[in-house]
Amino acid sequence: MNLLQELKQSTIAAVWFMFLTFPLMVIKVNTVTKTIEWRWWNMAFIGIAFFFLSALWRYMIKHKEKNTGKFSPGKKISAIRKRLAEKRFFVPAMVLLTITTLAFPYSFSLYQTNIMISALIYVMLGLGLNIVIGLAGLLDLGYVAFFAVGAYAYALLHLNFGMTFWMVLPLGGLLGAIMGIILGYPVLRLRGDYLAIVTLGFGEIIRLVLENWNEFSKGPSGIANIPKPGLFGLDLTLQQHSIYLYYIIVALVIFTIFVINRLQDSRIGRAWIALKDDEIACQAMGIDKAKTKLRAFALGATWAGMAGVVFAAKTTFVNPASFTIWESVIILCTVVLGGMGSIAGVIAGALMLILLPEYLRAVSEYRMIVFGAVLVLMMVFKPGGLIENVRKTYHYKGHEHITAE
Repeated sequence: MNLLQELKQSTIAAVWFMFLTFPLMVIKVNTVTKTIEWRWWNMAFIGIAFFFLSALWRYMIKHKEKNTGKFSPGKKISAIRKRLAEKRFFVPAMVLLTITTLAFPYSFSLYQTNIMISALIYVMLGLGLNIVIGLAGLLDLGYVAFFAVGAYAYALLHLNFGMTFWMVLPLGGLLGAIMGIILGYPVLRLRGDYLAIVTLGFGEIIRLVLENWNEFSKGPSGIANIPKPGLFGLDLTLQQHSIYLYYIIVALVIFTIFVINRLQDSRIGRAWIALKDDEIACQAMGIDKAKTKLRAFALGATWAGMAGVVFAAKTTFVNPASFTIWESVIILCTVVLGGMGSIAGVIAGALMLILLPEYLRAVSEYRMIVFGAVLVLMMVFKPGGLIENVRKTYHYKGHEHITAE
């Protein structure tokens, strides 16, 4: 009876999808001969495919529910990380990763190098947003505003004052931090959905200001001819500029990982985690909630500002259309799908979200369907992200009582 019920549900799912896709997959209108071509084999293919996919989906859901609670994911991941941390595994892995990273621009085409630069920019953005969302638990939907501040800082400072990339890079981070404090101060009392709405509005305000203030930002036409970073005054070709920029963003990502890892294990990082878990208990323990939130906004925005400078140098052109809410959503997805609070997870999530659509261009008609399906599967079967964050646990063993003779 159970088997018959499964077959019935799979059949209903197949028929339903055949009905939904009938106008697109079966009917083909030839506008030249003004005839209709009926592609019934497409309907048969969809029916058979969705019948088996429906059965497989329910099997995987039941298998997941059956295994829930049999083991602790945290302990399993901790064991894997402990094994990888051993010298015999860690050293060869790091050597292989270093060689691959350094040789990448010489082993692949200029197109592949530019794609990897874009992916690493989003890695940097995701790591910055991970401070705000993954550690401090503050839902920020206007993060792209800080990205825009960094990009326009380089464009405008070069246009008006002739400042170079290396001069603007730290200034972009500083301006991002200032904007993070400006955003954070009015929303100190907000959290959850209300915080998300306010930060979303802040991001749109920045974009609209850049789009309509023609005297300041050149409006929708944007700013062109932004120079790429120079190397001791050498005249580099387009490919050499891309390779140079690739190594710059690799160095910035490594620096970001180092700083955020140190912050995560510091007193500030523990305060952020406490704030995320319970604001009232956090405040009761003597932690200044306002300062902790402001530090999260400021430090998270710093990396977005520097990433914006690199983005402007890569594209050599910026306009407000590059900083829409969709960019904030993508950056948020890198954190959520990778694993909130997990540095390795955010890196994996950013690489997957940026590289997957690019490498699916061969099937351009269906790539967004495949991309969406991957995201759905991730959220259903790995809700904690690709690489879940493992919280550190401390065990109090107590003091040994020493009895006096």
